Amino acid sequence: MRGRRSSRRQQRRDAQLLVFVLVTAAALGLALVVLRWLAAHWWVVVIGLVTAVAAGGAWLYQRGQRAQWEQVRAQGLRYAMPQLDALHHREFEHAVRDLMRRDGCTDARQVGGAGDNGADVKATDPAGRRWVIQCKHRRDGDRGSAVGTPDLHVLNGTARQLHGADVVVLVTNGRFSSKCAPLARSQHIYLVDRRVLGEWAAGGRPIWELLRLLPPPRRPSAMS
Repeated sequence: MRGRRSSRRQQRRDAQLLVFVLVTAAALGLALVVLRWLAAHWWVVVIGLVTAVAAGGAWLYQRGQRAQWEQVRAQGLRYAMPQLDALHHREFEHAVRDLMRRDGCTDARQVGGAGDNGADVKATDPAGRRWVIQCKHRRDGDRGSAVGTPDLHVLNGTARQLHGADVVVLVTNGRFSSKCAPLARSQHIYLVDRRVLGEWAAGGRPIWELLRLLPPPRRPSAMS
């Protein structure tokens, strides 16, 4: 019995080796045919290379044009409050991110979503300060429900401890409840309500010029 099993294993190995040899030979034969054809039709290779180079150049040009357009768009970015009111809450976060980029925060990014731990937008301003922003969008603007202190508590508990914030901001296109302002002052959180947001979004001044008593710059020379 052992002899028969050994013979069968040897036959399988021989068959596998034969298949490997046949496949390798076929691949080599095909490669030789292709090489001969290319040698006889070298102009096809030249045309292919020229086409690839042209396509790559066109792609790089378009990419550069898009980057230039994005830079121009960001520099002149403006929002009217009706535009912000009409956004989805995720689009509102993107708009806040874009405003931070417009003002010189090149690393600004939208991070809001499941598990964001209270941060919707993160950015570093030209003075080196780390901004953590939570966005609260109200479809009805200041006629919608007021943003209350529970949102402030969540932001206060994570912005500095988890995200390393120097500047903690809660921004809304609506309004804040009456209890938010004293709590925000005591915890050094900055509130950007509809009025401040409107001035920021529609004008050319960065948000740090609209808020009072910000932490000192990490890079003093950057703002000069």
